[in-house]
Amino acid sequence: MGKHEKKSSNVVWHQSHVTRDMRETQAGHRAGVLWFTGLSGAGKSTLAHAVEQRLHAMGVRTYVIDGDNVRHGLCSDLGFSDADRVENIRRVAEVAGLFVQAGVLTLTAFISPFRGDRAQARELLGNDFIEVYCNTPLEICEGRDVKGLYAKARAGEIPAFTGISSPYEAPEHAEIVVPTGSEPIEASVDRVIAWLETHQWLRGEKK
Repeated sequence: MGKHEKKSSNVVWHQSHVTRDMRETQAGHRAGVLWFTGLSGAGKSTLAHAVEQRLHAMGVRTYVIDGDNVRHGLCSDLGFSDADRVENIRRVAEVAGLFVQAGVLTLTAFISPFRGDRAQARELLGNDFIEVYCNTPLEICEGRDVKGLYAKARAGEIPAFTGISSPYEAPEHAEIVVPTGSEPIEASVDRVIAWLETHQWLRGEKK
């Protein structure tokens, strides 16, 4: 995916007097983006919200940007073609970047199936990007089928469905890999929190 073409030429970025560093100092922790990726049914949203609950209890400023939720508003004009998936992820990355500037530790839960799109998000967000791979095998995700989507995809009712008729390109160098198909949710939350603590993310220190 190339750089997004700007349609507005007569605009100038307005610099805020309150900086990101000031917001992070007030919050007492780093801002950043925990980017949860995995197949449908891998437990991305469940884990993201559970991690947010734990972080909130620790006094961390958080927000979850959920894949289904943004398609009700921000991305309601997009479908599930490859091109629309690319644009969906671009918009999410841009919004997540704004949350980072606001000093918020942001969690995004999206299938985001293509490595190239996630690489674009990483390029945009730089060192603020933390990829969290919810590594659950297809057979377990399909066995869960909590939304009935796999059954519809197998029946040909949903075209370009990730894992069935459209590929999922698993991360090769994710910061955090969580076996969401084989461990309890609390253990998965512990794994994410431990990474954040080990990498000084919750102490207001820069890496």
